[in-house]
Amino acid sequence: MAVRAVRGAVQLERDAADHMSEQVGALLTAVLDRNGLTADDLISIWFTATTDLHSDFPAAAARELGLADVPLICAQELDIDGAMPRVVRILAHVESDRPRSEIAHVYLGAAAALRKDIAQ
Repeated sequence: MAVRAVRGAVQLERDAADHMSEQVGALLTAVLDRNGLTADDLISIWFTATTDLHSDFPAAAARELGLADVPLICAQELDIDGAMPRVVRILAHVESDRPRSEIAHVYLGAAAALRKDIAQ
């Protein structure tokens, strides 16, 4: 079993805790589904949020999904002029037999514009 990294992002429509929970939950669910993963395959998840998101920690959505024993951490994204607003990004470390070239990186909605080269 190899350790793989899976990227993903979602742009929120507004800075509200319930909306963040819904959208980040959808992102995490899509990452798991598209890569044939379960919670037991997760090693850890890094979350970043743009500086305009203040309503909640993105990791709270993972806890709501039942990821109680997966190490999670949140950080603030760099504040770059012209960057897409209200974005939560993830970097999940997972155990998987898939080759690196078959890992599905997930960019939902408008966030797909962030990485057109790897978004699936």
